[in-house]
Amino acid sequence: MKYWIGKLFICVLLIYSWLIGTNSAVANQLANIDMSQLPTHPVWENMFIDNRKEDLRLFREIVRGTEKLPGLFTLYRHHEDGSIYLELTPEQLNKNYLATVTLESGLGESGIYSGLPLSDFLFYFRRVNNNLHFVIRNVKFRTDPGEPEQRSLARSFSDSVLYAIEIDTINPHSKNILIRLDRLLMQDLPGLTPLLKYSLQADYRLELSKSYFDDVKSFPENLEIDSIYGFYSYDGSNLVTLPDSRALSLKVHYSFSQLQEHNGYIPRIADDRVGYFITAFQDFSSDRHSEPFVRYINRWHLEPTDPTAPLSPPKQPIVFWIENAVPLEYRDAIREGALMWNKAFAKAGFSNAIEVRQMPDDADWHPADVRYNTIRWFNSLDAGFAKGPMRVNPFTGEILDADIIVDAGMVRSIQQEYLTLMDGNASQNPCGDIGEKAGGKNAIIMPPSEICYGKDSLDQAAMGALALSLLQNNTPNSEAMKEYVHQYLRSVIAHEVGHTLGLRHNFHGSTMLAPQELNNTEITHTKGLVGSVMDYLPVNIAPQGEQQGDYFPGVVGPYDEWAIEYGYKRSPQPEAEKSFLEQIALASPQPELSYATDEDIWDINPLANLWDMSSDVLMYSQWQMDNARLMWERLDRRYLPKGESYSNLRVLFNRVFRYYFRNATLVSQYIGGQSFRRVHAGNDTSWAFVPVSLEKQRQALTNLQDYVFAADALKFSPQLLNQLAPSRWQHWGNPIPNDRLDYPLHDRIFRFQSRILRSLLSSDRLNRLQDIELKTPPGEALTIPELFDTLQKGIWTEIFTPDKAQPISSIRRSLQREHLNILLEMMLQHTHATEDGRTLAWYELRQLQTAIDKQLQQKSENLDISTVAHLELSRDRINKAFNAQLLSN
Repeated sequence: MKYWIGKLFICVLLIYSWLIGTNSAVANQLANIDMSQLPTHPVWENMFIDNRKEDLRLFREIVRGTEKLPGLFTLYRHHEDGSIYLELTPEQLNKNYLATVTLESGLGESGIYSGLPLSDFLFYFRRVNNNLHFVIRNVKFRTDPGEPEQRSLARSFSDSVLYAIEIDTINPHSKNILIRLDRLLMQDLPGLTPLLKYSLQADYRLELSKSYFDDVKSFPENLEIDSIYGFYSYDGSNLVTLPDSRALSLKVHYSFSQLQEHNGYIPRIADDRVGYFITAFQDFSSDRHSEPFVRYINRWHLEPTDPTAPLSPPKQPIVFWIENAVPLEYRDAIREGALMWNKAFAKAGFSNAIEVRQMPDDADWHPADVRYNTIRWFNSLDAGFAKGPMRVNPFTGEILDADIIVDAGMVRSIQQEYLTLMDGNASQNPCGDIGEKAGGKNAIIMPPSEICYGKDSLDQAAMGALALSLLQNNTPNSEAMKEYVHQYLRSVIAHEVGHTLGLRHNFHGSTMLAPQELNNTEITHTKGLVGSVMDYLPVNIAPQGEQQGDYFPGVVGPYDEWAIEYGYKRSPQPEAEKSFLEQIALASPQPELSYATDEDIWDINPLANLWDMSSDVLMYSQWQMDNARLMWERLDRRYLPKGESYSNLRVLFNRVFRYYFRNATLVSQYIGGQSFRRVHAGNDTSWAFVPVSLEKQRQALTNLQDYVFAADALKFSPQLLNQLAPSRWQHWGNPIPNDRLDYPLHDRIFRFQSRILRSLLSSDRLNRLQDIELKTPPGEALTIPELFDTLQKGIWTEIFTPDKAQPISSIRRSLQREHLNILLEMMLQHTHATEDGRTLAWYELRQLQTAIDKQLQQKSENLDISTVAHLELSRDRINKAFNAQLLSN
């Protein structure tokens, strides 16, 4: 049997020798070889030595004349044609590496911004025949090494093979593999084509003839590559920042680094009471636990220099570099914002855990280099946000790198007093704004919460600057305004640095102090203005008659210190870390440690919201609406300097309008509101849900009537309204709205009132009110009948008052028609209202019908034609609806 196998092998060798051109003499010798002598036969050795020589010649030919770049991966670069070859050793195959991909140059609009992170992932190279596979590692499912389950995981869940790259040659001596790098990095690895299609709503294709490698640097533990990608679209897009929108170029920075898998880092288990980003995987090594997932918090690897000391500097601090592109006047605020967190780390046992350094102007490293954590500055036409992403070890949750990007527009919008960057239409705006239409596209690649954070943060900052000017008579170039900008930027950086430390949002963080304490700097400079800087914080504007305190926090809050303690404090006994962490988490019921994050925001908790402030948001929002009314008055009197365009007044009027609306919305959330806390059983006597008191809900309804629905809630002088001129500059970056030339006051007020009213009568809120009746003692809950009756009598005051009939203004008629529309939709089952809601809508319509009849029967001479027509049409619609309901039944 062995003999025939040997003969078959000789046949294969003969065919191979013919294919590679081996001479006939060698072929004849092969045919007569004794099988037992094959491994050591000279013909065998000579043939494969010739092949090795050929492979070596090819390897040397490829790298001849190149610049060799040794490092983590050795590169060979041809400067004549720009081609780059990547060399891999056998030891580098099947080994984990981390890729971080950053958009280094952007377009300055529509979500394509410089410095944005594109992706980060774990990958490895695998050789299959004459191809090198580029594979994304699946880290979602794991088991303990050596467990039988480990054999099934590879069969059950797949890795992702992104590319199969042809191997150019293999060094016969070292067995090193050589491939062309463009076969990997010029295939749109970052996914720019679908990104451009989504953001720009146009089909751009990658053109290799316009794409090339720029800077390439290889280091012992990382490889840094800049790739330039050229794109073309026959139709182009609606971009104003490009000279010709059919063609664009983007620079992408790649950092490929070695993953340190055995560096002494110990993963830390997450707790839902403390807000950290997490690394989660499903563990198949045991079925004894009810929860199949393991969750580690994302955090840096901090080790004390002296483990026995209560306060010790870390062996390796977290170092942030301020990019050399940051303007000089803002560097101190950025430095202070990052260093604010050292107060929290001190509570966790680390002194000077964070350091901030300045990137030299002649630095020989790139801000996107994975070895450096940077705070970067970029410019855009429409972004107005800051973002603090981080890269983590997907096995352990260890944070490896972080880069914060800040749009210059966040500061520019404050200093340019009249500037508004995003005065968008509500139908296009994912944040639900009520301002005027600005035109143009606003596609953003970020999640809606981040879009809104950037836009609303700009609004808050601009409102504070406007308050400084209108309420305190400060000029844009005053020292007070410079200090204000400093406080704002410092707070923004502190928030983003918090993200890079692993912390999630805490939308309960702004409710620590009572309203009367907010401007007491003896409290705010020590304890803090807020419980957590990880909230979306509004500008703190003092009510009239009170001394202004801090506009934005200057120190981190108690929650921030507690969260850092959970994440970073060293357990004295590593084997007992679980009980150590539980003791820290047990403090969560303390009010100043309350935590609510993105998934907890469902218009249910009036103290866990975006852009709210104080432990009594009802009072604080009333203060701010009073401030807004005063600002409108002062805009009316004397705000614009001589020679200034009236179009700037229109922008400022809208800005105050948005601020007023936002605070009214916060008041509305008290109706049917409930607090929600992430308490665990056994460590607290309070409940997870606690309904808002009946007294607070009634007060909220009164405030909404006074500030939103009342006839005199929104009144402006003719002089002010006649000064609200539009901008007449029409060019790129400054489109003129396509709606009315004059200010559409009725439309703005109606949209504002309608949104509040429909929210109050939504099916979700009615369902909550119904449920809360079962959660509270009798007589202590706001009932649906009381809500319906209070709103109807407040909105239709003119016909429910016992006095003589009075005319109804056009603003009121619009509100009343909308209220009627809502009740009719409920009764006729055009909405998802509860059955009780439909029944009460029917009842309220009966009451309204009777009141209208009585009003019209009086035939008062005070009723103008518009009022009579409005009331008769309303009565007619109610009658027809009742008839339609009878017919349907």
